[in-house]
Amino acid sequence: MGLGKETQLKPTEIRHNRLAASLPSLPSAPPLTEPRGGDRVLQRRRDIAGQEAVIGKSDIARVQALKDEQGQIFKLAKGFRGRAKNCIRIARERVEKALQYSYRDRRNKKRDMRSLWIERINAGTRLHGVNYGNFMHGLMKENIQLNRKVLSELSMHEPYSFKALVDVSRTAFPGNRPAKEGLASIL
Repeated sequence: MGLGKETQLKPTEIRHNRLAASLPSLPSAPPLTEPRGGDRVLQRRRDIAGQEAVIGKSDIARVQALKDEQGQIFKLAKGFRGRAKNCIRIARERVEKALQYSYRDRRNKKRDMRSLWIERINAGTRLHGVNYGNFMHGLMKENIQLNRKVLSELSMHEPYSFKALVDVSRTAFPGNRPAKEGLASIL
């Protein structure tokens, strides 16, 4: 009785050979092809057991959502200079910064307009010998509730109406005395 081939192998080799013999042979999967043009999504792939599996809608939806997001970013980046308009990483950063600037400047715009209105009112009141602060104080005492936008429009386009408001403010607040002219201002 000769020793069989099996007995000449080490115990670990026997165990591995039996395990390998018990597994079914796996078919070789065809090579995966890359989608052409970036628009087509690979629809089928083979799993390990050789059964065909269809890529789920969630994969397609995820790819489409990514393309939509990139499209929105490129739409917002239109008109930017250099690669900021056509390179997604740079475009995303520049668009984010642009949105921060627009958020900040929507508030600064209100601040700037109020400042402009005050300058216009001050210029109009100084023509009649009253400064801005005393003019506004006189209007408050008389309970005239016109906002600065309307007052600036009146000072620019309706000088006679604005003069009437300055006169009302002057009578309400004694600090609003008319400026002396000529030698009377020096004496």
